Amino acid sequence: MMNCKQATRLMSENLDRPLRWRERIALRLHLLMCGGCRNFKDQIAFLRTTIRF
Repeated sequence: MMNCKQATRLMSENLDRPLRWRERIALRLHLLMCGGCRNFKDQIAFLRTTIRF
């Protein structure tokens, strides 16, 4: 089972490279159960969108 530290690291790495299928599945499973990491994912997406303008 993935912990929050590993999940946030993978979300950050995903900005630089595509995740492998095992990483994507593990991250999705973690995000289903962890509201804090879902919020972090939303914040990363918001910042990325905001920075592009």
